[in-house]
Amino acid sequence: MGAEGQRSGQWADVTPDAARRLVIAAVEAFAERGYHATTTRDIAGRAGMSPAALYIHYKTKEELLYRISSVGHRLALDILRRARDSGGSPADRLSEAVRCFVRWHAEHHTTARVVQYELGALGEEHYAEIVALRRDTDAAVRTIVEDGVASGDFGTADVPGTTLAVLSLCIDVARWFNAEGKRTPDEVGELYADLALRMVGYAKK
Repeated sequence: MGAEGQRSGQWADVTPDAARRLVIAAVEAFAERGYHATTTRDIAGRAGMSPAALYIHYKTKEELLYRISSVGHRLALDILRRARDSGGSPADRLSEAVRCFVRWHAEHHTTARVVQYELGALGEEHYAEIVALRRDTDAAVRTIVEDGVASGDFGTADVPGTTLAVLSLCIDVARWFNAEGKRTPDEVGELYADLALRMVGYAKK
């Protein structure tokens, strides 16, 4: 099990222990091989269980993907909502949102890759639920940007487009981040917070 899998705090609400082990194994398998190339036997083997044992906890492979995607999206949304609702100026709140959002995508880059890039494999009902969470994610950041424009702190003329650009920048960290690379999650978060402020046209007063 990889280092990220061992830091299983993000899956603390997944019970019992066998179900949690299957989720962690599925994340690693989906990230390494892709959803469609991964079999339930692959997942069960990584978890040290039999294929039959998997079906006790998850009826299908898609149900596992949905569980991973749901938990990941809700954790990310919580991060952004906390920043949106915190005190401080729009610049402070946007910096905090981007810093924490990026750090999560770096620290949990394996999970984040699955959460962000395997959406198309979800069933129709599950897909609709996750898309709704993604709209809420967009809304949390858009509210901060709107507040900054209204206060005169931000100069962007296209709030929806700038919001999308900021989120896309943050999410892409999961694609390239390497835990053995030169930058730590905190350093990437600080860099991207500064970039986001430039994107919204913030000028220090």
